[in-house]
Amino acid sequence: MSTTETESNANTDGYTPREIAVNDLDGKTLEEAFADSMVEVEDGQLVAGTVVKVDREEALLDIGFKSEGVIPRRELSLRNDVAVDELVSVGDQIQALVIQKEDKDGRLILSKKRAQYEKAWGDIQKVKDNDGMVKGLVIEVVKGGLIVDIGLRGFLPASLVELRRVRDLQPYMGMEIEAKIIELDKNRNNVVLSRRSWLEETQKEQREEFLDLLKPGERRKGVISSVVNFGAFVDLGGMDGLIHVSELSWKHVSHPSDVVTIGDEVDVEVLEVDLDRERISLSLKATQQDPWQEFADTHRVGELVYGRVTKLVPFGSFIQVGDNIEGLVHISEMSNHHVDLPEQVVTPGEELWVKIIDVDLEKRRISLSVKQAAEGGIVAEEYQEHFGEQNYDTEGNYIGPAIELDPEAAADLEEAWSAYEKSEQERLAAESEADLEI
Repeated sequence: MSTTETESNANTDGYTPREIAVNDLDGKTLEEAFADSMVEVEDGQLVAGTVVKVDREEALLDIGFKSEGVIPRRELSLRNDVAVDELVSVGDQIQALVIQKEDKDGRLILSKKRAQYEKAWGDIQKVKDNDGMVKGLVIEVVKGGLIVDIGLRGFLPASLVELRRVRDLQPYMGMEIEAKIIELDKNRNNVVLSRRSWLEETQKEQREEFLDLLKPGERRKGVISSVVNFGAFVDLGGMDGLIHVSELSWKHVSHPSDVVTIGDEVDVEVLEVDLDRERISLSLKATQQDPWQEFADTHRVGELVYGRVTKLVPFGSFIQVGDNIEGLVHISEMSNHHVDLPEQVVTPGEELWVKIIDVDLEKRRISLSVKQAAEGGIVAEEYQEHFGEQNYDTEGNYIGPAIELDPEAAADLEEAWSAYEKSEQERLAAESEADLEI
């Protein structure tokens, strides 16, 4: 083959060998000049060269050694699903790491990805030290997160992909993303990333503006984004707010999942906006009819209501008289004769008539009497169809016999309510502390 043909083929491949000048030998023999021009390499050495050939399984790199170095496809990139010609082209100037000076076939084996790996560790350490960001391509979806090519394999946990946890990670495959480095350990080859941290920083201004516009008492529409033991988070369209389990319903809630599920559209009321901690407290029950208010609007002192015994306490028993409405029958109001223990008169689950002797909406207390119900009276409106008219005049004033507690009985009732409320507050406080620990 002529020199012209050789040059033509080389140009076609995109690689042009340097021209040989007449005085290149500088008085040396050809063997001496050849030996002097060869670089020396050792395993683990970082070298630079020019890509001279690309085929399906490997690329050849001229580094000035006695033979071209071979970069197998698996050593070109962290990605194994990409063709060699998509990663390098003839004429590219690249760096590589010497893996094996001479394999069984006498070839020099190089690795481009390991050279990038070594360089990447140094670069990434600087980025982390400066609290900077890295950019990379998502190359794999694995259990619990994503693998991102940032010159080496970075792990991005699913919980740190967005501001809230993402369940389907497949759409992120092939996406270029920015993230912060939150953990770096070269000895363990461990790099953990957080895109959420990057999003939080870049969206800080928008969050502050969103919080400034949000006012307690407002009602907003949102979507349930997460359900946890202590409540549910709601996506308000700019940030997430928390509905504590106590604000999910007027009824007792065993677990938030009994009330809401992820994806539910809800109307909520803003209870509190904490600008310093960027937290939003919400209420679902505030947008619903208050059963206590409804009971107070439809029932009056002196009426008879039908209820079920739900709980016995040393000072009396609690009777359910409405949907999630319980009233207290003090032990002094259980019978005309002296009662030592509530179980001497009633048992849990028993249904019976009781008379309303006091309604305190502000404190959410309903005081009831079994012994006064036994004396008879006017039944509540919901029972009138079967038991007669309510004893009120046309203006809504009660015209039945007055119901008054003697001072001693009133004091006993107040003491009983206070003891019960104190025990409930202690119980709720203990539950809240347990939730925070979780």
